[in-house]
Amino acid sequence: MQTYDLSDTHIVTPPEEIALSTHQLQVYYGNNRQASMTDASLSFPRFQITALIGASGSGKSTYLRSLNRLNDRIARVQGEIMYRNTNINSPKINVYEVRKHIGMVFQKPNPFAKSISENITFALKAAGITDRRERHQRVETSLKEAALWDEVKDDLNKSALALSGGQQQRLCIARAIAMKPDILLLDEPASALDPISTTKLEVTLKALTQKYTIIIVTHNMQQASRISAYTAFFHLGHVTEYDQTEKIFQTPKIQATHDYVTGNFG
Repeated sequence: MQTYDLSDTHIVTPPEEIALSTHQLQVYYGNNRQASMTDASLSFPRFQITALIGASGSGKSTYLRSLNRLNDRIARVQGEIMYRNTNINSPKINVYEVRKHIGMVFQKPNPFAKSISENITFALKAAGITDRRERHQRVETSLKEAALWDEVKDDLNKSALALSGGQQQRLCIARAIAMKPDILLLDEPASALDPISTTKLEVTLKALTQKYTIIIVTHNMQQASRISAYTAFFHLGHVTEYDQTEKIFQTPKIQATHDYVTGNFG
């Protein structure tokens, strides 16, 4: 396997308004003194899709899960995660409040064993939203934004588990955006979907950038090139290159990035 100089990096700062940024983020698992993720400093533009790509074990999912503190119980995370001029990696921060603003959709669709409607209202009730009309409106709005309303509007009391895999994943997106977050994190959301469902999901994500900032981990480089404005390439726990997606795939600055996107990696 070819080795690369991990100090050889090319990281840009997007000129657009920044929704979220990290500064020298490092992640340590267990008692390991060696960081699994090292000095990750990235800035994510608002109302854009940013893709995180790299081989398995490169650190991209570890990084993504750190952005709304999902690594808290399993790892030690150092560095800054700046959101609205606040370091949300501070121990003083209310993690549950953070997750209202920074939602998460996982690799495998994970709807609750409840009705389609209850999948969305469950979190709303937990957040103290008692007005039934408001909850109903949020169900409809979030399902529309997730491009699922027309398919389920007559079956809202149907079990979410009866939906197809693609529909379940869009329901999980609707569940996340019902909380009106600013940012959506997605960890390989299309990995278990067929091509038709994947296309529907990609169209949905691009439409969601009208209201949300999206950061997505994907192994599918074609998907990254289709839907993202910026792409970050991860290698062995380092962010090797971060730039506009077109530049990453057509004129990468770093050899490791070039080898990965051209299929000569490994």
